Amino acid sequence: MINVVNNESIEQEAHAYIRLFSAETGLSEKNCDHRIKEVTMLLHDTGTYTHTAEELIFGARVAWRNNSRCIGRLFWESLEVIDRRHLSSEEEVFAALLEHIDFATNDGRIRSTITVFRAQEAGAGDIRIWNHQLIRYAGYATEEGTIGDPASIAFTEQCQRLGWTGRGTKYDVLPLVVQIGDQEPKWFDIPEKFVKEVQLIHPDSASFDELRLKWYGVPMISDMALEIGGIRYTAAPFNGWYMGTEIGSRNLADVDRYDELPAIADAFGLDRSTNTSLWKDRALLELNTAVIHSFKANGVSIVDHHTAAEQFMRFKKREEANGREVNARWSWLIPPMSPAATPIWNQSDLTEKNVSPDYVSQARPY
Repeated sequence: MINVVNNESIEQEAHAYIRLFSAETGLSEKNCDHRIKEVTMLLHDTGTYTHTAEELIFGARVAWRNNSRCIGRLFWESLEVIDRRHLSSEEEVFAALLEHIDFATNDGRIRSTITVFRAQEAGAGDIRIWNHQLIRYAGYATEEGTIGDPASIAFTEQCQRLGWTGRGTKYDVLPLVVQIGDQEPKWFDIPEKFVKEVQLIHPDSASFDELRLKWYGVPMISDMALEIGGIRYTAAPFNGWYMGTEIGSRNLADVDRYDELPAIADAFGLDRSTNTSLWKDRALLELNTAVIHSFKANGVSIVDHHTAAEQFMRFKKREEANGREVNARWSWLIPPMSPAATPIWNQSDLTEKNVSPDYVSQARPY
């Protein structure tokens, strides 16, 4: 855990953040200096400091603006920030997570949202959400192969160890697992009414529809930490909305995920006996067509990869106009389908660096 007592680097990070906050929000130089002195005194006396509500909101939004792996940062200023730093029990955290799911889902009109729980502090138990995403499907390893999502096998086994039992289908929604400090983690089933799912149908193929594929509507990352001015929030789940290729070119298409391309190719009568038929490419296109079509038909927010790439270029131009260099990992920003047909393809000189505030990976708690 972070212990900021006599930690000069943390103090420097805190000062740098207060100056950034002041510069971009119009805080006067006098008030900025006063806040820096106040934070410095708190660090020396207590080993930590507490962000004001305004500092937390701004920091969470700038963390999105800074995150090198996100293509959808054009809308960073619209992030809804829910402050739940006062909660202390697993049951309270679970209730707040349901609130987040409900608010963010918004019956399909998805709102970019983050819920921030208490900060990491020496002497206090960290709050950790074991799930990679608040809503995700289970994966079961069997002698015949995997049922469900192979990426979820390890976590599913942890849930079963804790006492959870799934139905054993391809699309079992995993429970939420919350741990505080060294206490035994607790799991909580998500009521069905909170889970927005989209049945995938193709605009031109009844054979595709017979595959009965589906996916959940909102990607809510829940295992990353939010870092603001030297303070780390170990539980800060956040979401935007899906780019179609995340589902159609990765989750359902990857051979180490749902691996649905062979079945889709067969549904369209494609020749899988040779790679030169480009059956994988053609099946991938039809799957992505179905994803976009189905989400839009169900009124669930989604963006195609071409529009998302154009939005990123607008974001880049806007940032440069404000004198800020865009932090970016090119290999994460090019979409997994037709990347050369998007404007980001020619931006391979984009660079990634350590910045703050940011969302950062943290070791699994299990």
